[in-house]
Amino acid sequence: MSTVPAVCHAQLPQGNGAPSEEEPMADVMPPNMLQERPQTPAGLLSNREKDRLIERGFLGLYRWYTARSQETRNWNPDRSFDWRSLNKNLPPEVITVLEGFFAVEQYAPDFTSNLVHLVRRSHGRSHFQLRWGSEEEKHADAWENAVLFSGQRSPEWVEEYKDRLKSQTWELPFPDAIHNLVYTVFQERATQLNYLNMMKIAQGKSDKPHLKGVSDPVLARVAQTIAVDEAAHYNFFLEGVRMYLYYYPEQTLSAIKNVITQFSMPAAQLVPNWEHFFETVYRAGIYGPRDFQRDVMQVAFRNLGIESRKALEEGIRKTREVPDFDGGNFKTTAIWDTFDYGAVEGDVRRLHVKIQDYEKEIGFDAIDPTEFIENPEVPRTGSSAADD
Repeated sequence: MSTVPAVCHAQLPQGNGAPSEEEPMADVMPPNMLQERPQTPAGLLSNREKDRLIERGFLGLYRWYTARSQETRNWNPDRSFDWRSLNKNLPPEVITVLEGFFAVEQYAPDFTSNLVHLVRRSHGRSHFQLRWGSEEEKHADAWENAVLFSGQRSPEWVEEYKDRLKSQTWELPFPDAIHNLVYTVFQERATQLNYLNMMKIAQGKSDKPHLKGVSDPVLARVAQTIAVDEAAHYNFFLEGVRMYLYYYPEQTLSAIKNVITQFSMPAAQLVPNWEHFFETVYRAGIYGPRDFQRDVMQVAFRNLGIESRKALEEGIRKTREVPDFDGGNFKTTAIWDTFDYGAVEGDVRRLHVKIQDYEKEIGFDAIDPTEFIENPEVPRTGSSAADD
């Protein structure tokens, strides 16, 4: 987790009906996908089947992710870095940034518990959130060590600051699972960028006059190590959003639009002296509004097959003008021109190949294999664009 400009979170409409109790995924699906569902026409996937396919994809992805994280990113916040060698003469601006990173990561227990509760009925998502929380906890400890070993904050100060931070509780930015899933895609990418830019400063590569000459190999390695974790988190959540985008394109695109309209990073309302912290981050060239537009939103859009924010909003507007099924048409008919559906289908296929390869290593393929099922709603012209 990390830091960007604060924007207030407006509460999303909750709908008029109650979620259907017969739906197995009621706790993890967006409210507007669980109520007032039309009868599924013959030849199309039911919402229940879509939910099942997404859940199986998450379970396979979680298993693959856990094995890979244990093999390649099993570092320790105390033993993996030479803390005694940390530069004791870092400029005040760098200490302010480290303090802010440390502060935001202190809410890892809140981030984890709230998200686990939201998706507790999904094996893949809830267990991944536990794994994710254990990795975020390491980030919190590593940034705390950086603050302590800088020599510019006493242990007593750190303890008092932690007590102050934990006197408040972080809450979910959105009320439902699909919006929070989309939110984490943008948040993890933004966090990765924050830490990569801190790494560059510690490597002596800053182009800011007040930070030229800063050099700390230990801090550079800490920032790089945590940034690699954040990249892995980004990719997990990205794969999840792609599955939703494949099977529920209209609802997912609407969630993406809502999230980017209201986006802010976690704990912006909780961390003391946030304005000073953000101003320092901005002046250091670590993060700012332009970075969000260019290096977060556009990168995520590209990974999701979306051309631009304007194209997204225009596509959603056109889709809402199409009659629904009761009117003799499918409401999703106009959504296919909003994003590159073929590219998303190709990505979801490749995810399933990765899961299937992992299942063959373990033996799951002979017992309970994960299968890719095409979404028959997408218009087909000859061969699939995703057959690559």
